[in-house]
Amino acid sequence: MKLLRFGVKGQEKPGILDQDGNIRDLSAVVNDIHGPVLATELDRIRALDLSSLPKVDAEVRIGACVNNIGKFICIGLNYSDHAAETGAEVPDEPVVFNKWTSAVVGPNDDIEIPRNSLKTDWEVELGIVIGKDGSYIGKDQAMDYVAGYCVINDVSERAFQLEGTGTWDKGKGCNTFGPTGPWLVTKDEIENPHNLKIWLEVDGHRYQDGNTNTMIFDVPTIVSYLSQFMCLQAGDVISTGTPPGVGLGQTPPVYLKPGQVMRLGIEGLGEQHQNVIAAQ
Repeated sequence: MKLLRFGVKGQEKPGILDQDGNIRDLSAVVNDIHGPVLATELDRIRALDLSSLPKVDAEVRIGACVNNIGKFICIGLNYSDHAAETGAEVPDEPVVFNKWTSAVVGPNDDIEIPRNSLKTDWEVELGIVIGKDGSYIGKDQAMDYVAGYCVINDVSERAFQLEGTGTWDKGKGCNTFGPTGPWLVTKDEIENPHNLKIWLEVDGHRYQDGNTNTMIFDVPTIVSYLSQFMCLQAGDVISTGTPPGVGLGQTPPVYLKPGQVMRLGIEGLGEQHQNVIAAQ
């Protein structure tokens, strides 16, 4: 299934794509696409006759594919070639940081360059959406806790992230820095999340062109690892790292400017399209 949320910002309704790519309104069946629904209602949604659901205008705004995200957890330096381009060593265990949930926006919403920013960057990433609560999860059971996957643009301000004091989080959670979606694709539709093409373009130039098969830590490892330190909860989102081609890794570095356009996507998970603007 491809689950989504559509409508005016802050008033989104739950939806699903039918086999012809039409958006169908799920609001008579579930109240949202969020943790409680992911934990208990996926089988009921899967059994629906989608042709009986109201069809939605194809031009409608698409919101973030998960609402009320409890934790937005990110894994850094999870592609060996990306670690190399940033001058970092390949980590022995996952590098963990957070994006604030206030950064979450729809997949095609504008990206705001923060005030005083000179180094706003892009990172296309595979997102994991958790489908049920769990702690101390073994790697062999980790996939039981995964509801599905989505596209994430881990927008990052490099000076805020790397050049001041404090943690990476400061440069990762600015407003609009977490475009999520367009869809939450349930795990049964993705045969192998570790062999998906993943790419990002700025103004038509393809900077990132990779594959999830070069991830250092795979999905079960990440889910199991994180669960040793926190309870993973239905509706949590995990962003799993980016392939090479970020702005920081260019020679010389290249950063986003107002007026530019980003396009990015992952095989089977859809595409995002964002205009870059200056924060007011």
